[in-house]
Amino acid sequence: MASIPLSPGAPEAPEQTAELKGFKKLFRPFEPAEWKQFLNWLLIWIVLANIGFATMWLVGAPPRRPEIYAAGAIGLIVRRMPVWVQCVAFVGAMIYSILGFIAGLFNLALGSLLHSIKFFLEINPANSVEYIVGAGLLVGLCALAMWLMRRPQAYNDIRLVLLAILATMTLAKVDGLMGKGMRGHYKRAAVEGTPFVSANDMTQFAAVPAAGEPKRNLILIMVESLGTPVGNAEMDRLLFARYNTPAIAERFEVSSGNTTYFNSTTAAEIRELCGRWGDYYEVLEQADTGCLPARLAEAGYETRAYHSFTGAFFDRATWYPNIGFQKQQFAEDLLARGTLECGGVFPGACDRDVPALIAQDLKAADKPQFLYWLTVNSHLPVPPGMNLEVDNCETHSAVLAADFPMICRQFALWNQMDDAIIKEITASDFPEADILIVGDHMPPYYDRHHRSQFAPDKVPYLLLKWKGSAAERVATESFVEAEGGTDGKAG
Repeated sequence: MASIPLSPGAPEAPEQTAELKGFKKLFRPFEPAEWKQFLNWLLIWIVLANIGFATMWLVGAPPRRPEIYAAGAIGLIVRRMPVWVQCVAFVGAMIYSILGFIAGLFNLALGSLLHSIKFFLEINPANSVEYIVGAGLLVGLCALAMWLMRRPQAYNDIRLVLLAILATMTLAKVDGLMGKGMRGHYKRAAVEGTPFVSANDMTQFAAVPAAGEPKRNLILIMVESLGTPVGNAEMDRLLFARYNTPAIAERFEVSSGNTTYFNSTTAAEIRELCGRWGDYYEVLEQADTGCLPARLAEAGYETRAYHSFTGAFFDRATWYPNIGFQKQQFAEDLLARGTLECGGVFPGACDRDVPALIAQDLKAADKPQFLYWLTVNSHLPVPPGMNLEVDNCETHSAVLAADFPMICRQFALWNQMDDAIIKEITASDFPEADILIVGDHMPPYYDRHHRSQFAPDKVPYLLLKWKGSAAERVATESFVEAEGGTDGKAG
């Protein structure tokens, strides 16, 4: 039977009436009070919670998608709670954002950073203008947000809730797009199955000698924030340039290259000293006899560690013995032996003074030595003054001084260190030794301009191998003695 159309004056069907009412309800104007509450929420949890980090989009910064989602979600949860709860929640969201930012900047897993918070009291951020300005900005944002929380945010309209979620997701997407060109520069961590590589393995620098084989002295130097230059001819020219001298060439075979890095300095130490990806907390409470210092000690070496900063930082005084170091000297010990003190966020012994002490210990040793030194002065940020002797870095490179002033100051520190090392290792009484110099990680600049001058995944190394291995020298000496004896008999 054909349906009979309703006349224009006939009432609508119940289904049509419900759909129409739902459509009208969806697009009805927002209540003015609800809209004001939503705008206040948006200002607090989307704008103020993120603007301090978003302002860095222009210069580059780590991606923050989890932190943006967290701030939005927390804001939605607490919007109808008491003001004091909202204040505590906002501070918590900001702390999470700051930790995430630091973790991304320094290529740390957030768990590793949380494990390291207790060491923050060892550093002196007041020596950095950048840290002071950043801290002041964050305190100001928190204070403004708390002042705005006096006004209500307790909107109930589900449409506004959906709009809040959409705003959060949109900001997270924009944040990802703004950092697209710097992917791979932040939050580098080795996932399970990542092939292992290190400068020590690539160069066979510290292969443990077999029983009865002559042992050579070994010196491993890990340089703070020494990254591999990329696309910068001036930095390529300066890197390790001071080792290109006749005095070095006469005594050492020189080779260089790059190796992969993940995470931060302590992970780099495990990379070069223990031959695997990992971090220091894995050896904090238990020994690892497979690490290089332990294996060399077992082979008859005396093993020593030096660090220009305090041994309490990252518990190095605790875990260095666990990987085989028999003796260790930190900033306090080095200062007592006569090094000058250099300031900065990480104040400690001046790196330029440490090579003389290492050479002194090597000359006084009565058994083969494995000496490891971790530098500190080039840790970012590198401020002017503070006995770092970097104020006139244009004497090292006018190009870098003009375009990349803090990179210039870093190279000034590395040049000081290289000069001090070269002075000792070219001295006539310096004992025979192989020397490996390697970076820990790229310098963690927050801005794209500086950070993009370094490879995001590589650090450089330089190997100085004493000409003629110990075994070859013994063989040569034996041959000479044998020849001399034959000549005597013939004469």
